[in-house]
Amino acid sequence: MWEGGAMSRAEHIDVGKTADLARLRLTPEEAAAYGGQLDRILGYISQLERADTEGVEATAHPLGLTDALREDVAREGRGVEAALRNAPKRSGDQFLVPKVVE
Repeated sequence: MWEGGAMSRAEHIDVGKTADLARLRLTPEEAAAYGGQLDRILGYISQLERADTEGVEATAHPLGLTDALREDVAREGRGVEAALRNAPKRSGDQFLVPKVVE
């Protein structure tokens, strides 16, 4: 957790380097604007970290919604020809895809 202080929280993060890592091209004006936005985001996160959650049960969703799931029952597939019908390329009864690993 960032403890805060006189320096801006965003000064601890190099917006230009972060943009480079994300392969984004930012103008100096955009980098300055995003630095300010990042500072406000980090300030909000800092507020959330200070919230008293003692006795609050952990939850994945605030509204307690549940998914309506169907029974997981095995059934027959559609067959090789149906699966390959719209394949851009195929080799026999297999999808033909570009090589991604040398």
